[in-house]
Amino acid sequence: MSGNGDDVMMFAHGFGCDQNMWRDVYPSFQENYKIVLFDHVGAGNSDLSAYCFEKYDCLEGYAQDIVAIAKVLNINDGVFVGHSVSAMMGLIAANMAPGIFKTLILVAPSPAYINQEDYIGGFSKSEIDELLESLNNNHLGWSMTMGPVIMGNSNKKELGEELANSFCKTDPEIAKHFARTTFLTDKREILGDTKLPVLILQCSSDIIAPIEVGQYMQNNIPDSTLVIMNATGHCPNLSAPEETVLAISNYLYGQ
Repeated sequence: MSGNGDDVMMFAHGFGCDQNMWRDVYPSFQENYKIVLFDHVGAGNSDLSAYCFEKYDCLEGYAQDIVAIAKVLNINDGVFVGHSVSAMMGLIAANMAPGIFKTLILVAPSPAYINQEDYIGGFSKSEIDELLESLNNNHLGWSMTMGPVIMGNSNKKELGEELANSFCKTDPEIAKHFARTTFLTDKREILGDTKLPVLILQCSSDIIAPIEVGQYMQNNIPDSTLVIMNATGHCPNLSAPEETVLAISNYLYGQ
């Protein structure tokens, strides 16, 4: 926790990452917000012995942790910033415990990664199965290959390497399980239940969450704003922190 404001801004990281992924974003909000950073159970410096495969077999398990943190810290009307799969965790948590958040900021979110009849998620079912099988068979090899691909921004190789190393540091069994929970999720049905104002930050080219996903979310979340960023790749919080900060600031301070 850090920051000087009365209102709280909570940052949640995505698959294979930890709270350090927000290092170039959260300092810009410390003057106006109390900042809360955390590692999901199974990630970063969390207590790995607390990881429960049954609990974290669905996103609701992670959302319960978000609600628990909010209650312990007595967070009310906070701002939730979630990257990638954590964006959906934030939507679920907001529905679980109305009042803890007043605004949701979703960075490169996706409610479902698998293409359906009239929905473009970015992957076929066979592609997701292949991705998960590859991870299952060779965690380190998958991490070193997919880190740079997911990051994009080939001109910033150090960021791709950082993401790959972050993947590699994750306990292999937890990584495999979290990947299944992430990539097999379909939470499209909860979008219409969202009662809070939502900012969707969509990268202009993202192999994990294509533009159609951001447009779908905007069309299905009642009070939502879609911003398509110049940033590319799946992690604008690392590859384009200034643009990410500007987009969040324009939304929060322009309201």
